[in-house]
Amino acid sequence: MKILVLNAGSSTQKSCLYDLDKLTLTPAEPIWKADIDWHKQTLTSKNKEAKITKTLTEDRVLGMREMLEMLWQGETKVIDNLKEIDIVGHRIVHGGNYTQSTLITPEVKESIRRLIPLAPNHNPAHLEGIEVIEATLGNVPQVAVFDTAFHTTQPLEVATYPIPYKLSEEGIKRYGFHGISHRYCTKRAAELLNKPLESLRLINCHLGNGCSLAAIKDGKSIQTTMGFTPLEGLMMGTRSGSIDPAIPLYLIREKGLTVNEVDTLLNKSSGLLGVSGISSDLRDILAAIEEGNERAHLAFSMYIHRLNSNIGSLLPILGGLDALIFTAGIGENSSLVRERVCEKLQFLGIELNLEKNAKARGDQIISTPEATVKVLIIRTEEDWVIAEDCWNLKK
Repeated sequence: MKILVLNAGSSTQKSCLYDLDKLTLTPAEPIWKADIDWHKQTLTSKNKEAKITKTLTEDRVLGMREMLEMLWQGETKVIDNLKEIDIVGHRIVHGGNYTQSTLITPEVKESIRRLIPLAPNHNPAHLEGIEVIEATLGNVPQVAVFDTAFHTTQPLEVATYPIPYKLSEEGIKRYGFHGISHRYCTKRAAELLNKPLESLRLINCHLGNGCSLAAIKDGKSIQTTMGFTPLEGLMMGTRSGSIDPAIPLYLIREKGLTVNEVDTLLNKSSGLLGVSGISSDLRDILAAIEEGNERAHLAFSMYIHRLNSNIGSLLPILGGLDALIFTAGIGENSSLVRERVCEKLQFLGIELNLEKNAKARGDQIISTPEATVKVLIIRTEEDWVIAEDCWNLKK
């Protein structure tokens, strides 16, 4: 079965093609990958033998069509005709109340459209991808795999905000995001620990430009740090995370900012970028710290403090902890972040193997054998989860 996966963001389009004759326990390697950077207007397409980068026009629809053409034309072709594709899976950031992946129908598309105000940087791009596939491949089955679905198991007392309940009934509640990543890492952790998933109490730290934690018990998400939108929770690359809700009101009333200006300030000008004044990239922050930059030092200290504080807030609902997982760009690659987080959590029974942590690459346990709470690094595989769901729905 040939499964095309589209993972659209506000500034990127990541795609891959799997050719599967069965599902495997470990993720299969795609036979083709493509990445579009809409800021740089570049498209990179590659298979096992070749890699091509080209410049695109500003038209996103034409760009995606060019990307698809590279599947069956030129040096990176891996199929002879687009009709060989059996099914297409899409990552959908905000799925509202959908509890599982589903075949895309006009009704599903309309639901994704209605949720654009809650994910304005992502859901429009998802719809764009769905419609390009419809125009290019006709009636090929398409599957929506929702980031929010994994968190629909949160208890009512967790998902509900302390606001007039009528607003909760209208849909203002905690949805949570990064669910595809949290779901994959949960399953992979059970494999690495060689224990039944239902027996584990886990905290998964998805740390990239966007960051969130998920408390997972019996294989289900019971609390996560992102909420009604991806702005809540941890300090992130450009997002503030949780702040006093009166601050936006103050900025509007006293400083004269518009709603859109406050939205931009909190989502695109805050976090590591806003505090450091340097960059949203942690690597740049760490380099500036080495040069003695005090604001970079403050930004990093705040990042670690808020990460630890949020980990601590998840412990009571779990009733203990069996493993702490680090994933995504920072979680997988920053040994310093892992070290600083774990040194504050030794009272839980966490004991990091510093040598393994410093050299770690790929999925592994990096705590000492004596540690009562294990620490894991897992490379998140969102595309594989999407492919699995496509396989199961197609079969």
